[in-house]
Amino acid sequence: MEANAVDQMSMWNLISNASLVVQLVMLILVGASIASWVLIFQRSQLLRAARNSLNIFEDRFWSGVDLSKLYREVCSNPDPDSGVEQIFRAGFKEFSRLNQQQHANPASVMDGVARSMRVAISHEEEKLEQALPFLATVGSTSPYIGLFGTVWGIMNSFRGLAQVQQATLATVAPGIAEALIATAIGLFAAIPAVIAYNRFAARSENLIARYYTFADEFQAILHRKVHSKED
Repeated sequence: MEANAVDQMSMWNLISNASLVVQLVMLILVGASIASWVLIFQRSQLLRAARNSLNIFEDRFWSGVDLSKLYREVCSNPDPDSGVEQIFRAGFKEFSRLNQQQHANPASVMDGVARSMRVAISHEEEKLEQALPFLATVGSTSPYIGLFGTVWGIMNSFRGLAQVQQATLATVAPGIAEALIATAIGLFAAIPAVIAYNRFAARSENLIARYYTFADEFQAILHRKVHSKED
């Protein structure tokens, strides 16, 4: 009889005997957890690649290489993971186009360069922040979805008590246990999503700040270049 009670309280038995609503809640939470982990691995690889490519490109940029030569190298062998390359290409391409015009106004040239790089940074910002809203949603709603499943399961357990003459712990325990599993799954889905969201948001902000810093430094170099041509 004890073995039968233990088997009745096993995880899989509790899930299989749960009500349809509780099972649906569990399925939604498991699906959200799987999707979160897939996005966590993808975002982690993307942010790591973006940071490494930024470090490598900045080393090349500040090594004293000719900017025209660096631009040709970047165009001939682009790195899709390098956001800073996209910013550099956008700025230098616009600079070359405007600076080749006769009687080019230095202020207009620099305004065009600044706009081009701002657009490129905005695109990179969107790329870095993809999937963050989903992780935030999973992290904030999963505990409540799990709690809904728990409340529903406990309601069913108490409803079942009305059909028995003598209520014992053995009668109530399976229903309450299967209901609490929904809360546990909700927390299992929410906790990694919240941790990943905070970590990725901080990394993205750091990269974006470095992109803006690079753009400002690059504009300063081009500013000196365009005014030296004027002189």
